[in-house]
Amino acid sequence: MDYQLLFAVIIGISILLFLILKLKMQAFLALLITCIAVGVIAGMQPSSILDSVKNGMGGTLGFVATVVGLGALFGAILERSGGAQRLAASLLNKFGIEKSPWAVMLTGFFVAIPVFFDVAFIILIPIIYALQKKTGKSLLLYAIPLLAGLAITHTFIPPTPGPIAVAEILGADLGYVIIFGFIAGIPSAIIAGPMLAKYLSKRMHIETPEEMVSEMKIPDNAPSAGTILLIIAIPIFLIVCNTVLNSPLFAEGELPAWLVYGADLLGHPFVALIIANLVAWYFLGIKKGFTKSELLDISTKSLYPAGVIILLTGAGGAFKQILIDTGAGKMIAESLSSDIFPPVIFGFIVAAIVRVLQGSATVAMITAAGITAPLLGLSETSAPQLAVLVIAIASGASIFSHVNDSGFWLVKQYLGLTEKETFKSWTVMTSLIAIVGLVVSTVLWFIV
Repeated sequence: MDYQLLFAVIIGISILLFLILKLKMQAFLALLITCIAVGVIAGMQPSSILDSVKNGMGGTLGFVATVVGLGALFGAILERSGGAQRLAASLLNKFGIEKSPWAVMLTGFFVAIPVFFDVAFIILIPIIYALQKKTGKSLLLYAIPLLAGLAITHTFIPPTPGPIAVAEILGADLGYVIIFGFIAGIPSAIIAGPMLAKYLSKRMHIETPEEMVSEMKIPDNAPSAGTILLIIAIPIFLIVCNTVLNSPLFAEGELPAWLVYGADLLGHPFVALIIANLVAWYFLGIKKGFTKSELLDISTKSLYPAGVIILLTGAGGAFKQILIDTGAGKMIAESLSSDIFPPVIFGFIVAAIVRVLQGSATVAMITAAGITAPLLGLSETSAPQLAVLVIAIASGASIFSHVNDSGFWLVKQYLGLTEKETFKSWTVMTSLIAIVGLVVSTVLWFIV
């Protein structure tokens, strides 16, 4: 083992955590500083270090910037149309009060595909308040399923930024990531959602905070629930179709050339999301009375939060490239290349450690993906296994949300919980999501 490379990695990760935790430095800048530090300690020439950073940034952002940007545009139009609220109301009407925890879980699950977690939570929380007031039961009976649905989709299923970033760093196919995201997400949502909520609500009775009472307002011209689900399904359907038609299920030359061509073009995430945006632009925007100027304003504002995620992902790509170019990644891979300790477990552990230490799930996912990527070069890893690894890393990055995570305080504030109650509900929920995700990912790893 090259102890200089090992030392470079250990010091690099220590610097990253010190800059983020102690100095409260923005993760984008902290990751770039870490890249340079690892390169210097590993003995790289200055020009080589900077070339690695540039190549890593450029190679990652070419894909991620486009997909995250298109996803942000798509989510903003859905949010402003009132479609999320209409979907929630429709599901509640179909499920009824007794099964409303399942309705709000499904609402969160679907809405978080195009809409950022915190935005979706804030626009849907009035539903939870209304249900609690109407039934008199614990607020957690309805809040936990909603949060579980939002958190799972936000973490597991593209086009949300986290899985997109990890998939690009690892070279995973988004179609497979979507498929396995649903496979891991459904049991996670059930266990960490309605089942956990039923258990917690019997032990913790939480009333709606008086200062937070608000009414869910659904615009008169809000699109129907069916329209919303159909538009959300468009990019997912196209991407998955492309993956399936290009999988080993179909031999080369077995399908008509025009079908393969069409699937390759329309099923690429870029084109699939452009189509979804155009459909949303017309049916949720123009047809619902939004002016072109209003739609332009909505679209422009939606790109502001996307910019932070895009730059952060680029820095994660640079970190991966530094580990590869120094040889540190190969060294880590060789020391861990064992069937007893497969990449799916390693990726989960790294993501979980970074998550617990610094709080941000996105930073944890990107850091873990950068460290795990070099392991893939030493053994044959199938396309489905790469997608499973994305889910495993996402699971690790979900674990044990606590006081260093902004989501912890968002939930505490809107549900009117104490810190202890937030630990016993939200933190337990995120940990359950992580554990179920790991179990499903590990099983899938050895099956696919």
